[in-house]
Amino acid sequence: MPEQVQTTAAATGPAATMRARMKAPEWGALLIFLLAEIVFFAINSPYFLSWPNAVNIITALSITGILAAGGTILLIAGQFDLSVGSGTAFVALMFALAAQSLGILPATGIAVIVGVGIGMLNGFLVTVVGVNALITTLGTLAIFRGLTLSIGGASSVRITGFDWAIARPFLDIPLSAVLFLVIALIIAVLLSRTVFGRTIYAIGANENAARLVGIRTKKTLFVGFVISGLCMAITGLVSASQLGSTSGTTGMGLELAVVTAIILGGTSLKGGTGSMFGTVLGLLIVGVLNNGMTLMNINSTWQQVAAGTLLILAVSFDQVRQRFIRV
Repeated sequence: MPEQVQTTAAATGPAATMRARMKAPEWGALLIFLLAEIVFFAINSPYFLSWPNAVNIITALSITGILAAGGTILLIAGQFDLSVGSGTAFVALMFALAAQSLGILPATGIAVIVGVGIGMLNGFLVTVVGVNALITTLGTLAIFRGLTLSIGGASSVRITGFDWAIARPFLDIPLSAVLFLVIALIIAVLLSRTVFGRTIYAIGANENAARLVGIRTKKTLFVGFVISGLCMAITGLVSASQLGSTSGTTGMGLELAVVTAIILGGTSLKGGTGSMFGTVLGLLIVGVLNNGMTLMNINSTWQQVAAGTLLILAVSFDQVRQRFIRV
């Protein structure tokens, strides 16, 4: 009984209260930073606060956002998937080649199979073979980028009759942006309202403890990687539809953009914390920054500098936050 009392006290004492209170300042800091960006760029560009520009921001985030949805699940569970960029490119290439010979509908099915297959391969290597997720997905990143360049060659592969992603049936919003918002909502509900979501948080917090209480950790993580692969399939199709073509450089740098948005949104590198809402905030911060810099005619190379700086700041903030919570 004394041990139970001590455990209860620890769970409801000052440390737990501090952890609970940490959530509000995190959201508040993100929202304040986003608002500061909006005010700054609104002052410096007369076009920033227009509806078409707001649509442009969401549209530009659609591919990164869909990948970040799957990445949020994995990072909460303490895992990584750095193959998302090359996986997207490989899916788009397989779709383009299949569409030329088989037609759009069969090619779409092949694209989904390829994306899910990449996720299954990553999941198998991590959960069955036991290779670290970072090493696994770095390896598959190189494999699928190399395959894309080898099979597709240096030239672009054109795609015709597949422009659904740029259609604007409602409020001048492209379907690719609508799809991103729908997927973000689905993942948010999945994480916050389902048993699967609760097990993802439990695994991220303490995988060994989760296994001891009966959670099938390997199966859950495998499903997480499959979801990430499905997101690659969707983004491959969206990219092919938006551009009308694909090439070996499709998806370059998406890994950095995805990880930056997720960590910036409050998901810890150590797992156990985070949410899809936070990831969306992180995406908006990065998207508004890139859009505002473009409107101000700042060279695109400086956008890469800004993205790298945001990633370092986000990881640094995560480390400081972890130390504060342990105090």
